[in-house]
Amino acid sequence: MTKEFDLAALLAERGAERYELHARHLNHQLPRMLHTIGFDKVYERAEGAHFWDADGNDYLDMLAGFAVMGLGRHHPVVRKALHDVLDASLADLTRFDCPPLPGLLAEKLLSYSPHLDRVFFGNSGTEAVETALKFARYATGRQRILYCTHAFHGLTAGSLSVNGEDGFRKGFAPLLPDTAVPLGDLDALARELRKGDVAALIVEPVQGKGVHEAPPGYLLAAQELLHRHKALLIADEVQTGLGRTGRFYAYQHSDGVEPDLVCVAKALSGGYVPVGATLGKDWIFQKVYSSMDRVQVHSASFGSNAQAMAAGLAVLSVMENEEIVANAAAVGERLKTRLAGLVDRYELLADVRGRGLMIGIEFGRPRSLKLRSRWTMLQAARKGLFAQMVVVPLLQRHRILTQVSGDHLEVIKLIPPLIIDTADADRFVDAFTEVMEDAHNGGGLMWDFGKTLVKQAVANR
Repeated sequence: MTKEFDLAALLAERGAERYELHARHLNHQLPRMLHTIGFDKVYERAEGAHFWDADGNDYLDMLAGFAVMGLGRHHPVVRKALHDVLDASLADLTRFDCPPLPGLLAEKLLSYSPHLDRVFFGNSGTEAVETALKFARYATGRQRILYCTHAFHGLTAGSLSVNGEDGFRKGFAPLLPDTAVPLGDLDALARELRKGDVAALIVEPVQGKGVHEAPPGYLLAAQELLHRHKALLIADEVQTGLGRTGRFYAYQHSDGVEPDLVCVAKALSGGYVPVGATLGKDWIFQKVYSSMDRVQVHSASFGSNAQAMAAGLAVLSVMENEEIVANAAAVGERLKTRLAGLVDRYELLADVRGRGLMIGIEFGRPRSLKLRSRWTMLQAARKGLFAQMVVVPLLQRHRILTQVSGDHLEVIKLIPPLIIDTADADRFVDAFTEVMEDAHNGGGLMWDFGKTLVKQAVANR
């Protein structure tokens, strides 16, 4: 007799092996890293912007699964939509029909960017970027893509070609023809465009690494330069899109900017079903899909699946009905204002920047001799260790999950669920203030942990 599959029983029996299983069968460095920094927690359940461990302790999520959980975890509307679509027993992914859900989600997405006309659905942010790169190269007949220094657009081969972090690119060459230009440098952009071989510039309106925003006027001027040279503007809104910055898309903070292609993913999933979307102008799609012979020239086996489409439609419905974008703008402004007020108070705190609920907290070299000597010790071992020293007590003492904004960066990035309220924001600021107070007063536990990180950094060289 075949044994019935019982997921609950399997988790009850084997769940405690989670770190061992990862070490043995998956990325073995992940559990090693988590053990080292004390992030090896066991979370039992989650809802909204909070986790709970086995002892019932509440943790505030200021990471949102790298911005995937825009509506937090287990939003009831998204859950119901997924139950409904499963219960409907749809004839999904036949590949030879035109089901309604992809068309309905495309229609709804395009309503937020009326200058765009068509959508391709894939399965992730990096797929959305890959699609944009392919479409731009084919539509323009050119091969070279420009990207900005410090950019992050994904880790598959095409997306990696426009990734501004050498650590991700190392060892994976050769990649696609590409050239990096500094974010905000219009002269550098113009020099490259004059060469006549550029298909497009891809840009994050607010870069995830370091949380750097495109300077005022840059995107509009770049768009005009690109179009003058018959090249395209690609806006990577995988992390910034769907309300993250207090507008539906981050490029909408700049009047007159109308990208030729826009990439979205992450929050569109509702935190359940992976999905990516590339929105573009009609003429680009007309060129790519120029005849019936080319009907499958770009496709994805799981693209447009019913579960992902239902999740996306539910997410957009919640965003409208619960005024998620307005909440991100208001709570984000409160959070940023309170944090910015600490810059003059703590010499280790250099800057607070960002938009909406995408905020970067940067640390810098202190003035006082005692703090400066400790800072120098950390920097000599590995840049970015002080930010990690802040992230750890936020979790260990205050049960708040955050992240360092990138390798070798002294920046913490806050990208919480867009549903957090003022109480959540105040909880973070109060906890962060305590951590900074401890650091400036020479708190032994924090600086002792810094020594542990130094030893680990030296050992990894």
